[in-house]
Amino acid sequence: MKVLYYNYKIPYFKNRDILVTGGNGGLGQAFTTALAKAGANVLVPSLADDDGTTKALVEACGVEYKFMVADITGDGECKRIVEECVNTWGSIDVLVNCAGISINVQDVTQYTRKEWDKMIAINLTAAFEMIHESCKFMIKQESGKVINIASLYAFLGGQWSPAYAATKHGIVGLTKSMCDELAQWNIQVNAIAPGYYATPLTEMTRKDEKRNAEILAHIPANRWGYTADLMGATVFLASAASNYVNGATLTVDGGYLMR
Repeated sequence: MKVLYYNYKIPYFKNRDILVTGGNGGLGQAFTTALAKAGANVLVPSLADDDGTTKALVEACGVEYKFMVADITGDGECKRIVEECVNTWGSIDVLVNCAGISINVQDVTQYTRKEWDKMIAINLTAAFEMIHESCKFMIKQESGKVINIASLYAFLGGQWSPAYAATKHGIVGLTKSMCDELAQWNIQVNAIAPGYYATPLTEMTRKDEKRNAEILAHIPANRWGYTADLMGATVFLASAASNYVNGATLTVDGGYLMR
């Protein structure tokens, strides 16, 4: 079979319809903005207030932005979110499971079942339910992309955060399982595992000279990641450029795991 490499045009996704949970702040805003820059309409469901920043970033790209208040752990909420996307634009082409929390970092003997259950519900169970509802429409379309957001804690022990580490290991397992089942309908399921990024959530860590130095010593790139560093990976996994990439977890960590 002759493959015309030089005639192959990398297709992005103008006029595609994308759903990004938790996409209006932090790393989620980077995913949302990247997809908008590539030409997609974006729906963002979140419990966090929308201050208009993400809306402005998206609409500056000449595409549509829709925000809805939703609790992805509530009964029927994931179904409602997906249906809102389909009813608004007629399809759901890409799902980005970004919504997640990390709470109460402390010794395992002090970690409670209540804290465990809350993190499992948001970080893992809701991700499954979002895929479950989205793939119903993707199967009909015989196409779709799912991008799950993992973490370096999918590969590390996660001292003082057993639930967070467990959910991120679970996200990688979920990615592989869903890939194995959905590939027959031309649906690709992959994950991105960000490393250490300079966001408001990591500000205190970066101000701690000792801890900051320890982290930088572990990163070959010798810097914290910028949210813009995630944009290329997001566009790649959301576009037809990654049609033969399935079940993968792409680390975007400046080389952290190599040391």
